[in-house]
Amino acid sequence: MKTPPNNFPKLHNAMWPGLVGKGSPGAEPCIDLDTMLDLTAQAEVNGSRFDGVDIFLFEPHINIDSSDAGLKRLADKIAAKGLVVGSVVAPIWPPTGGGSAMGSDDERKKFIGQVAKACRIAGKFRALGVRPHGVVRIDSACSVTDWDKNPKGNTQKIIATFKEAARVAKDHGERLAAEGEICWGGMHSWKYMLQVLEGVGQPKWLGFQADMAHTLLYVLGFNAPEHRLVPGKFSWEPDKFHAAMKKLTAALRLWTLDFHVAQNDGTVLGSGTHEKTGHHCLATDPNGKLNIARDAGYWMRDAAGKVTRKFRHICWDGCMFPNAVMRQQQTWNDILAAMIQVRENHGWRE
Repeated sequence: MKTPPNNFPKLHNAMWPGLVGKGSPGAEPCIDLDTMLDLTAQAEVNGSRFDGVDIFLFEPHINIDSSDAGLKRLADKIAAKGLVVGSVVAPIWPPTGGGSAMGSDDERKKFIGQVAKACRIAGKFRALGVRPHGVVRIDSACSVTDWDKNPKGNTQKIIATFKEAARVAKDHGERLAAEGEICWGGMHSWKYMLQVLEGVGQPKWLGFQADMAHTLLYVLGFNAPEHRLVPGKFSWEPDKFHAAMKKLTAALRLWTLDFHVAQNDGTVLGSGTHEKTGHHCLATDPNGKLNIARDAGYWMRDAAGKVTRKFRHICWDGCMFPNAVMRQQQTWNDILAAMIQVRENHGWRE
């Protein structure tokens, strides 16, 4: 008899690709939450489906000040599609009502306020029985250029803000995960990220969110060439790539609370406040530099190669795909297939 397939970690799809890079002048319109939920719920590969969604607490998807009644309606809608809620993204940036984590006292107060609101919503979904696992995702909400004006002082401000945010999360029974992405000041290299995490020093309440596309750019040293982990003339030689990934994950794996499966072609995008952010690719993109099913293991297994069982769910993240691509059901079937393979390679059964 064939061994039953793994059923953990649960497989989630991110809803924010319907919003990120959308809705501004000259950009494509946002894709509404109902459409994103339907595309997710309808994805199917050999009888397997997505188990849940990770959500962005930002309009037009979700109002950060939603009433309890509104959250109950949303929870019922998600559950009716056979899905649960996992991690939630706190809208901590200035344009969304937040403020820079290294800014003025008022800006940092706004940052903390948005974290508190996000924790309240996360807890509400948990109380409603539709959120069995997940974290609240944050970043520094500031640019690399601004951070670079006073690296030491600004890093200390980010650490102080994150410490207060961790206190708020703890009071709500939630955990925070800081996203490792090269566009966020003070978090734009693996060493700077580690400095912040160690400075906060509360791994139970504030850790790291690893996204395969973004952490690949840590390896390549975008925005922080001084911390590049591969040679300057790197041509994707397997031995050099794997050595770099081992060093990266040895430093950050123990801090990692949340994990995004993704693909990257080794290039970057730059737009507005995003200073050279990662170029997400489709799971089937022939230019993708990652072997998704294999390389997820760097984050899902320990140094000895043992599955850690640390993530109760993993999430696909693919921002800024064209709307025409995102509205094709096959796009999400292909993504689900990649996620299933990750689970088969590095998951477990309960």
